[in-house]
Amino acid sequence: MNDVILDIRAVSKRFGNYQALENVNLTVKRGDVYGLIGENGAGKTTLMKLITGLSPLTQGQITLLGESAQHYHYALRRTGAIIETPVAFPNLTVRQNLKVCAIQHGLQDAQIIDETLEFVHLVKKQRTRAKHLSLGQRQRLGLALAILPRPDFLVLDEPINGLDPTGIIDFRQLIKRLSEERDTTILISSHILSELYQVSNRFGIIHHGQLIKQVTKEELDEANQAGLIFTVDKVQLASQTLDQSGYAPFDVLDDQRILIKDNNVTAANVNQVLVENGVAVKALTHQEGSLEQYYTDLLAKEDQRHAKSN
Repeated sequence: MNDVILDIRAVSKRFGNYQALENVNLTVKRGDVYGLIGENGAGKTTLMKLITGLSPLTQGQITLLGESAQHYHYALRRTGAIIETPVAFPNLTVRQNLKVCAIQHGLQDAQIIDETLEFVHLVKKQRTRAKHLSLGQRQRLGLALAILPRPDFLVLDEPINGLDPTGIIDFRQLIKRLSEERDTTILISSHILSELYQVSNRFGIIHHGQLIKQVTKEELDEANQAGLIFTVDKVQLASQTLDQSGYAPFDVLDDQRILIKDNNVTAANVNQVLVENGVAVKALTHQEGSLEQYYTDLLAKEDQRHAKSN
């Protein structure tokens, strides 16, 4: 069995003079909840539209569930999606919308509709017209329509955008259940990075149409550990001094900063050791590990690299 659900190779997309995507390479493996991170206009929605055939692929290659994007036969039948705004018939009830969806997919078992309503917690709203649902309920209806045919792969574009805290928690639990109980592989984007961290096991960071980083949750945790960051004038001498003085573990972040990962270290003692050995300490900060900080730092480095190259 192929463990790769989605394979994207050298995909670019241009709209007139606007380069929406540039040479994107991305892989989603079976069982992943893959969090796609990026600011507005980064290219997340464009990429999802290419994957699901809503926008024509003009450059590069996309393989979904073993089929090429230009020649999908069964892949889209096994894929559910919410891209931009969940689509439902506003004058039909929740149950009627699901029934139409079932007919479209050739599903005749009414139990599937009952199970889906229960899964997304819309049983009490099944006779309510879609236009009378709250935002959170409309999002859950969109998810219900996407998962009704029990897809192997699910694409969710900003599914928690605009939800209140309760709605976000509910949606997070639904994503976890889809992954754990139904073995659904999921590609999900969101601006709320802390929520992506809660549900995802792998992350892709897209910036100005380029995928600049793919990282697992374990790698993210390792790279983003909390600790003390010392900004110094001589980073090589500082690292040698810390090593000889037993201040480990630590990481040299760049040509000026060192992160000491031991939270029990006293900053004043480290500062004294460095100064006594000829290292000037320019700044000292305490870092709290978070996906937001990792994302912000990565984008800043990418923008600096891009500025230097130009």
